[in-house]
Amino acid sequence: MTSAAIVGLGATAMSTTPGGEAAALATEAVGAALADCGLARSEVDGLLLGSSQGVRPDRLGVQFAAQAGFGDLRLLEHVEIKGATTVAMIERAVLALRDGAARTVVCVFADAPIRARGGAGSTYAHSGGTSGVRGLERASGVLGSVPTYALLAARWLHVTGGDAEDLCAVALAARAWALGNPAAVQRTPLDTAGYYDSPMVAEPLRRLDCARPVNGAVAVVLTTDPGIGEGPRVAVRGTGRAHPVRHRRAGAESWFGGGRPAVDTALERAGMTRGDLDVVELYDPFTVVTLALLEEYALCPPGQAGALARAGGLGPGGELPTNTGGGQLSGFYLQGMTPLHEAVVQLRGAGGERQVPGAATALVGGLGGRSDHHACLILEAA
Repeated sequence: MTSAAIVGLGATAMSTTPGGEAAALATEAVGAALADCGLARSEVDGLLLGSSQGVRPDRLGVQFAAQAGFGDLRLLEHVEIKGATTVAMIERAVLALRDGAARTVVCVFADAPIRARGGAGSTYAHSGGTSGVRGLERASGVLGSVPTYALLAARWLHVTGGDAEDLCAVALAARAWALGNPAAVQRTPLDTAGYYDSPMVAEPLRRLDCARPVNGAVAVVLTTDPGIGEGPRVAVRGTGRAHPVRHRRAGAESWFGGGRPAVDTALERAGMTRGDLDVVELYDPFTVVTLALLEEYALCPPGQAGALARAGGLGPGGELPTNTGGGQLSGFYLQGMTPLHEAVVQLRGAGGERQVPGAATALVGGLGGRSDHHACLILEAA
């Protein structure tokens, strides 16, 4: 059977100011993706939806099918595995297409955390429980992801012997890529002094170590039908997931390990090795995550992620082009749709100033929770 392929890509403008509801943004992105491959809504028989965690009134759900004007569908699901959701949606779509449960599937993620009253930080801070240990965390001010990932970052730097220079190098690489991405929300040139001038949010994480949430949406169209789509196709060659169960109790490492099988499985299914990868698009909500995943996924030798970043290996012209649109740090934060969007752009050869010459294969990584859920795609220009 023909491999499942991404044949349509659509995105809204990415906004850091209030405006737009998730459903309206998703409708716009879906329309753009369908136009990109020359399809009408009536030709779609599968719809998969992803939304930001937390129960919010505007959260995208299965009711979107009616809101967006779709007809009868054979596949309709809301998928939720936090930052691993996008890869899970693609994997679900591939399985449905392979089994004949659907012929053409749209996957869409939309979010609108920035509101007139309260910014994205306050929106994300309300996720999680309110009793027991989580209640103690909230009472201590450990709200949302930044303080918890600050704990992870402190542990990472201690274990590896790294320091703030490693985090700075990741931020600089992301910004260098973003300068060539018209969709990036942070395109001001950044140097070392600018990084260290950034205020500390939760030590050791500065503001520039943290992703910039946006109001926006991205949608893709997948099919196995070679007659559908008018432009470049990006084949899904392999998928893999791993969900290490972390208890976070004294006496055991609580942050790292357990993610590599997701990449190993995806590469095995694709019939490729790490040496075959041209670009790497990782989930990077914080600079430390890029460093941790490079080593956890065996994309660089153990203990060498910081050195690789400081040597310019992740940025333009580097040996391992990583997060080539600026990632979530300088590009835009739409959870796992950010790395997927950039991978498709690169494999279509549509990256403009940031295009990696000859890019034909890509790894897309998704990360959920506090490094609790790992998901991987191997894509290839078809």
